[in-house]
Parts: sequence; C-alpha cells; structure tokens
Amino acid sequence: MRKILVLLAFLLSSTVVLAQELNCTVNVIAQQTGNDNNVVFKTLEKQLSEFVNNTQWTEKSFSAEERINCSMVINVNNYENDRFSATLQVSSSRPVFNSTYSSPVYNYNDRDFNFQYLEFQNLVYNPRQFESNLVSVLSFHVFMILGMDADSFALNGGDEYFAQAQTIANYSQQLNGQGWKLEDGLQSRFALIDNLLSPTFKEMRSTMYNYHIDGLDIMADDAKKGKSQVVSTLSELQKIHRRRPNSYLMRVFFDAKSDELMDILSGGPSVNITEAVDILNKIAPMHSQKWRNIKF
Repeated sequence: MRKILVLLAFLLSSTVVLAQELNCTVNVIAQQTGNDNNVVFKTLEKQLSEFVNNTQWTEKSFSAEERINCSMVINVNNYENDRFSATLQVSSSRPVFNSTYSSPVYNYNDRDFNFQYLEFQNLVYNPRQFESNLVSVLSFHVFMILGMDADSFALNGGDEYFAQAQTIANYSQQLNGQGWKLEDGLQSRFALIDNLLSPTFKEMRSTMYNYHIDGLDIMADDAKKGKSQVVSTLSELQKIHRRRPNSYLMRVFFDAKSDELMDILSGGPSVNITEAVDILNKIAPMHSQKWRNIKF
C-alpha cells in the first residue's frame, strides 16, 4: 500500500511539473516607499512567484526544458494600508536553435499598476471572471508572454493566448484601475492587445515568426542566410510604419529587440546593412543611438 501511495504521489507531482508553463523570477522592490524592510513586500513577492509559476495557465503539458524563462519586476512607489502604487517590468526570452543564446521576445513596462493586497490573501486566476486588479494584470502579462513565445515558433501560434489576454482586459474594465480601457491612452494594456489583434498590424505577428524561425534559428547552420532573413523582416515592419507611424506596438517590439539587432547587424557575414540601418532609423528612431553604434 505504501509503495502504491508513493507511486501515486510521484505521478501527481510529475503532472504538476508538466503543467507549469513558466519559469518566472518575480521581484518586489520597495525602496521608494522608505519602508522596504516591511515583511509584507517579501510575502507579496513569494505569493506572486508561486501564483505565476504554479498556476496551470493552459491545458498543454510543458516539460521542464520547455518552460518559458521570464521575469516580473514590481517597483512599489507608494504603499498605504492595503493599497499599492507600482510599476511592472515584464520580460521573456526563448532559446535559439542549436545555440546557448536566448533571444528576448517580450519586454514591457507597465506603468499603471495599482492594486490592493492583504498579506497572505488568496490569489486565484479565473479565466472568465474578474478577481482583483493584481491577479488581472499579472494574468494578462502571462498570456502575453505565452502568446509572443508561441508566435515565435509558429505563424500566428499565439492566437488562443492573445484571445485570453483580450478576455482578461475586457472583464477587468469593470474596475476603475488604469490601463484597461480605450480612454486610458495609446500606451496601455488595452492598446497593446487591441493593436496586436488588429489587421492594421498583421505584419507584426508574421515578423515574430519569420525573424526567429527563418532568421535566428538557422544562424548556427547558415549565418549569412539567417542574418539576411533578419534584415528582410525589417521591410515587413516598414509596412506597418507607413500605415501607422510611431505606433506603440512597434515601440514594444524594439524595446525587446533593439540590442539584439544592433549586435546581429554589427557582426557576422556581410549583408546589405546600409539599407537595414536606414529602415531602422525610420521605423524606430527612439533607438537611433544604438543604430549609430552598428559597425559595418
């Protein structure tokens, strides 16, 4: 009987491990509050880490090596009773085929992160119902991470995850919290998911696929071909720029990819870098200093 129980426990624990999609580091920084030693911040950090890493976000099974590496850094600006005013920096990466390199995929600075939290309160994700702004914001970004990662491996592979991110945004509009509504501006969670699913920006998602699968993932076997493909994807992004100059979605893409592009274009085999740099200066002028540092 004891052996059977041990076996069952092992199988159940293995199932839990396989269900986990993320390998996420969560940090809560509270120096700006002047009371960063308050135990509530450490409790919050621990609870959020368990929430993000242990929640079963999808019905798919992920082995340990398939889990997506990501991070969430919460900077608390103000704390009073159970009310927190903060910003949230979210980032994720995916491995590049036949290499030890991880490519940044999602890099988002959420400046409108205000929430209520009581120490040790229960954090539960409900796919169809609003629970709290804390749960909604983190869940939204989890599905953005899942969607962006899936898009980098299959054309429009992130459809189901982006649909759930939009569902979260829709049911969270009942709250007075910032970032969920159209009137919250062009740099909000609402704008991010709305733009990503809009036909106006359709090339963004095909670029995510081509950039990684036909570009980065073949560089180990054919560096010149991979680099040329990365350069060609910039022409696709230029179509978006002509349609919607200086779009927020473009900013989000280059917040993740600017350093990587600078490194790729500065090294390796010779391709038409002059044209690539010219396109970058037009479609991502906010990173012009990095483009000036490209050596070719």
